[in-house]
Amino acid sequence: MNLLGRYRVIDGHYLPRTGPVVVAPNHFSEIDPFVIGVAIWKLGRAPRYLGKASLFKVPVLGWLLRKSEQIPVERAGTRGVDPLAMANQLVDRELVVVVYPEGTLTRDPDLWPMRGKTGAVRLALTADVPLIPVAHWGTQKIMPRYGKGVSLFPRKKVDIRFGPPVDLSAYRGRPLDSRMLAEATDLLMVAITALVAEMRGETPPAERWDPAQKGQAETGRFEDRR
Repeated sequence: MNLLGRYRVIDGHYLPRTGPVVVAPNHFSEIDPFVIGVAIWKLGRAPRYLGKASLFKVPVLGWLLRKSEQIPVERAGTRGVDPLAMANQLVDRELVVVVYPEGTLTRDPDLWPMRGKTGAVRLALTADVPLIPVAHWGTQKIMPRYGKGVSLFPRKKVDIRFGPPVDLSAYRGRPLDSRMLAEATDLLMVAITALVAEMRGETPPAERWDPAQKGQAETGRFEDRR
């Protein structure tokens, strides 16, 4: 990864040095998890990921995922990870767990964060741990969205900015119903988008991209389904 890019970690003090925490980044390139992993590792923590269960069946990659104690999650429509069991594991082992709230690469044509799903918020509330928004910019120069390979030269500049914990105090201790989770997830996505806008020096769209409203599939490479 150091051959591919020069990584600048900004406001890394927001990531707790000890204890369990959920980290929620934006997502627009398939190399993003490695970039976020580098940033977390540079800050002295070891990242764990909720990854598609199918990746754990890929030769070599699956072995690496299992040996590094990553966490498989089934796609929608099948039985996924038990939130309570995951929360207990997160707390007991004091893990840094990375959860992509968008669930897949953003469908937004300009790579802005799109509509979020509730998994990151649900895990943070169930475990009662900090939820840290993170944004990065520059990975698309290493590997474009759905790219077939990486760009080796020259080394690319990648910025990774950590934000303060999302204030979930209004939701803690309450039943995790769909309305409450949606409200809390919107707070998370606002925080992530603000970090992205700051790094890009641009104003984000007034309305967050929603694949359902655009007639786009929730999974797969959406360009192939137009």
